[in-house]
Amino acid sequence: MRKITLAAVFIFFSYFGTFSQESKDSTYKKRPLKLEEVNLMSGYYNQDGDNSAVTGGIGTEKLTDFSNTIDIKLSKLDLKNRLHTFKIEGGADTYSSASSDKIDPNTVTSASYSDVRVYPSIAWNVENSEKRTNWGIVASGSMEFDYISKGMGLNFTKTSKDLNREFGIKAGAFFDTWEVILPKELRTPGQYTEGPSPRNSFNLMISLAQVINQRLQIAVVAEPLYQHGLLATSYQRVYFSDNTLNYEKLPDSRWKIPLAVRANYFLGSRVVLRTFYRYYTDQWKISSHTFMLETPVRITPFFTLRGFYRYYSQKGTDYFKPYKIHSSADEFFTSDYDLSTFTSSSFGAGLKYAPAKGVFGIRHLNAAELRYESYSRSTGLKSGMLSLGFKIKPAAK
Repeated sequence: MRKITLAAVFIFFSYFGTFSQESKDSTYKKRPLKLEEVNLMSGYYNQDGDNSAVTGGIGTEKLTDFSNTIDIKLSKLDLKNRLHTFKIEGGADTYSSASSDKIDPNTVTSASYSDVRVYPSIAWNVENSEKRTNWGIVASGSMEFDYISKGMGLNFTKTSKDLNREFGIKAGAFFDTWEVILPKELRTPGQYTEGPSPRNSFNLMISLAQVINQRLQIAVVAEPLYQHGLLATSYQRVYFSDNTLNYEKLPDSRWKIPLAVRANYFLGSRVVLRTFYRYYTDQWKISSHTFMLETPVRITPFFTLRGFYRYYSQKGTDYFKPYKIHSSADEFFTSDYDLSTFTSSSFGAGLKYAPAKGVFGIRHLNAAELRYESYSRSTGLKSGMLSLGFKIKPAAK
């Protein structure tokens, strides 16, 4: 992650330095880098269930997670009046997982019971209002005790002359390294890991958005993705019908093809109806349908209430079977219920407060938003998430 992150920082400050230089053209006025906004977000997530993949599809799935993120947005106009936007983001999750603790069932609390994940990123975008284009690059990273990820991406959008149509394309690549940790029963004496193993992911997103009329906007999106490398989680157990034990084994490549449609309908000045549908299929013969409905309602000029509902239906892979149903002769096998056939639903609400004089009367504290979501799955997994966010904006000059 260091090489990509440092490269992104170098590019960022190289342009920062270029912008700060005085031009020999006496008509040029120096345009300083401007702070647009700062966003702070904290969240709490908890879940519980009885189908832990670590213990072969049975056992507790209890997990809690505290997350904190901050992103800083800066902007600058260049000599050609193009708007350069820089976004620096950093986040950290602290979690505890009872199921991960069962990697070594002989300990009261193992090293895998809790961990911290950090994930920095930096992005640079250039908007040309005359040509109606926007392009950018992003570099990111993620680290936790058994996993390191390095990512990079490119994006480009083009808007029509009448501003009613927009074409977008994004491409990304992620280079991950897993520490191969086996269940305690399958290790050799003194062994903890088998060393690192790679996993690479390459994704593409193509989108087309269209304004139909003053009330209706739609967008279609395709997001093909290809993965290669260690795609199984080596510390997840599989118990066979003959009472033998092994760790999860899955193919080392996978194509994913999601296709989605979004539609926003403006019912009036106070209410927007947002709908989303996605069809998904992949090389492991998993297919799914997702439908989501969200309705932001402006109660007053300062308060906006959002209600949302999401329904998901999945047909699982043939590689999945529950506890002690697999045959030891199978080539690939997993008891991870994330890959099984199930349905799920989630619903929640959010309240955004953006007063003219600032939240709590603090001038630069532009907005605050509180959000809660409840999730349930037909397998018995249940979870809840509560988040609180603040937006800080400098006063307009």
